[in-house]
Amino acid sequence: MQQFEKGQHVHFVGIGGIGMSALAQLFIARGVAVSGSDREASKVTELLEGKGIRVYIGHAATHLPEALDSLVYSDAVPAENPERVLARERGVRELSYFEALGEVSKERFTIAVAGSHGKTTTTAMLGKILVDVGASPTVVVGSITKDFGSNVVLGGGEGPFVVEACEYNDHLLKLSPHILVVTNLEWDHTDYFKSFDQLKETFRKAVMKLPHDGALVVNLETPIGLELSLHAPCCVVNYADMTVPELQLLGEFNKMNAAAAKAAALAFMPAIEDTMINHSISSFQGTWRRFEYKGTTPSGGLVYDDYAHHPTEVATTIRAVREKFPDKKLVVAFHPHLFSRTRDLMEDFSQSFTGANEVILAPVYAARETPIEGVTSDVLAEKIKTYGINAVAVESFEEVIAEFEKHDSNSTLFITMGAGDIYKVADALTER
Repeated sequence: MQQFEKGQHVHFVGIGGIGMSALAQLFIARGVAVSGSDREASKVTELLEGKGIRVYIGHAATHLPEALDSLVYSDAVPAENPERVLARERGVRELSYFEALGEVSKERFTIAVAGSHGKTTTTAMLGKILVDVGASPTVVVGSITKDFGSNVVLGGGEGPFVVEACEYNDHLLKLSPHILVVTNLEWDHTDYFKSFDQLKETFRKAVMKLPHDGALVVNLETPIGLELSLHAPCCVVNYADMTVPELQLLGEFNKMNAAAAKAAALAFMPAIEDTMINHSISSFQGTWRRFEYKGTTPSGGLVYDDYAHHPTEVATTIRAVREKFPDKKLVVAFHPHLFSRTRDLMEDFSQSFTGANEVILAPVYAARETPIEGVTSDVLAEKIKTYGINAVAVESFEEVIAEFEKHDSNSTLFITMGAGDIYKVADALTER
């Protein structure tokens, strides 16, 4: 019997999260009754309500349905959440998002896309390829994909299950993929992985779980790709061997994402014609918050938003922007995400803004953490200045907007960066 099937009721705590909302939509399509709660309303909660899902804003025990089979919670939701507390008192089964996703993965031929950078774009590209060639995939992406107008594609029951996999808290190990794509690997999620070796161990375990008739898709021209391939009990596909067409997306890194998506598609369906894959990739429009064009300011400045929250992502995006817009004044607003990441990667962050003319730092986005003494945006701003880049730390998004407006002209390109809600600044700039 399926763990989540027609007639059951599942309540999602943190349903506005990008992954949680995708899973909720998948359950609705299976005939599962779904309700949920989130701390604030958003475009995602509005999307869910439009599909008939009851979404409560704020968290309270009274939101928990009387008849309930399972409760699924986001990583950002603590154990003392009132809805989770009441569910435990009632003896309702509790699962984390990735535990629930893992249950679905056991039932389907799964292609998981993991790695430190590029997994969202790679998952979306792979999903589009398989949709375009008629493979009827079910796809769960960690962002709204422009080609789908959603973060989920509801395919047929016989099609593959394509899912973006996160390594945090060893979530990757909850999945049961037949094909595993590893885009790349760098030390991140430093609140959980205390060293790069610990992170590599999680990926080594994931690789060793692959079935003998499965496939590992990696870049064998990198040390980590080669290292992981040595532990594969199945065939290894080198995505660096793939050729890709011109993309609508900027940057060499997106060409690598496209190569990984193409390699994974061929690992699943070797008979796909090259021209079909290339046409699908070349028409891919991108995803929400991945160098997304938002519009212009009143003075004609270009405004973009990007999810970059790791030093490598910041540096890579700035480099790609510089190549595409060499004559623009580049003003970056960065929202540091997590005190632990900011502390552990402080030196790397301070060097990652090379190429920007001005850097504006919002306060550190705490997410699941409490503040760490001495870890502030002010400290990061001072370190950035030592590399000859103008940087200022401010106390609120309103101040970020005010700083942006000091530089507003038709010769300026503004970009907001970070894994928090800094995109609201980009929205505000283009709505004025």
